[in-house]
Amino acid sequence: MKTDRIQFAGDVPGIQVEMRVLRFAGTDATAPTAYLQSSLHGAELPGQAALHFLIPMLQKAADEGRIKGNITLVPQANPVASNQWQSHQHLGRFDFFSGVNFNRNFPLLENFDTSALPEPDAPVSLDKRIKAMLVRLALKHEIVLDLHCDDESENYLYVHENYAEDLRDLATALRSTAILAGDSTVSAAFEEACVNPLLHMKASERDMRRRAVTTVEFRGLNDVNPATGLADAQGLYRFLVHRGVVDDASSQLGEPFSGPIAPFSRVEMIRAPQGGMVLYHVALGDIVKKGDLLATIVPVPGEPESDIQLCAPQAGRVLTHRSLRYLRRGDDVMKLIGDEPSAQAKPAGSLEA
Repeated sequence: MKTDRIQFAGDVPGIQVEMRVLRFAGTDATAPTAYLQSSLHGAELPGQAALHFLIPMLQKAADEGRIKGNITLVPQANPVASNQWQSHQHLGRFDFFSGVNFNRNFPLLENFDTSALPEPDAPVSLDKRIKAMLVRLALKHEIVLDLHCDDESENYLYVHENYAEDLRDLATALRSTAILAGDSTVSAAFEEACVNPLLHMKASERDMRRRAVTTVEFRGLNDVNPATGLADAQGLYRFLVHRGVVDDASSQLGEPFSGPIAPFSRVEMIRAPQGGMVLYHVALGDIVKKGDLLATIVPVPGEPESDIQLCAPQAGRVLTHRSLRYLRRGDDVMKLIGDEPSAQAKPAGSLEA
């Protein structure tokens, strides 16, 4: 394994950050190659835990000559987000300076030529230089996995709808319960930036048996422990073996993925009509019917007549909860994968800010 440390000067004198990039060289120039990153939102650690356990597995494979395709890993993809703390709270989703989600506004290229992207010492803001570097690292590879997590959730994937069916094997390997499929790159998230060149290729030029570009949501913020980290690492390893990046005859995918592949239009974003304490009446993974009680908002404790009941707008599966139990008016309360398109579906873009 080779370790590179890429230095970025800060946006004011005297500040510098570092990105650690790990590389395993493959032995077969014809094998698919893979890029995995985690903690783009610095406080989202399940993916970082998975890579912590995956790297020794890959080192063992490398020592035994079983790494077929080149592999690049960036366990802490966003050193700025990793260092954003306020009053003892780690806040890595939004850039403190701009207020913009760190997983937005990546450069959207129409091909795989990254030569025009700003270098680490370019005279542009630090966030743009970091995003440019991540895209530059990723677009060299056919498999690109961006490891995230939700607040509290099941294990699921985000993918462009053109390629959702092609990622059933990843969902199988990771024991995912659902695949959410979008049809837009308007938010310019990292995954969208990496899939955008594919969308400009001729269909005959795309070999999706080799390609995989997706955002992996490894459950919730607090699902960081040895058991889940190891299980997730084993899932990533199974996928790399299945796709021919690593050679291991003993590794098997397991039972095929049987969950829903749902377009964003079927995801009900249940929001709080009033601020207050939230009480959940359903668990992650529950199957609900239209009208079932999902959660109660308590704006005035001790006055149950003020309680606001949130009911399922349609039948579906409970995918996420919020980790906070005190919410503001308009906050997301949960995601429900509906059986039908949502009446509130947005025409394009991400489900959340």
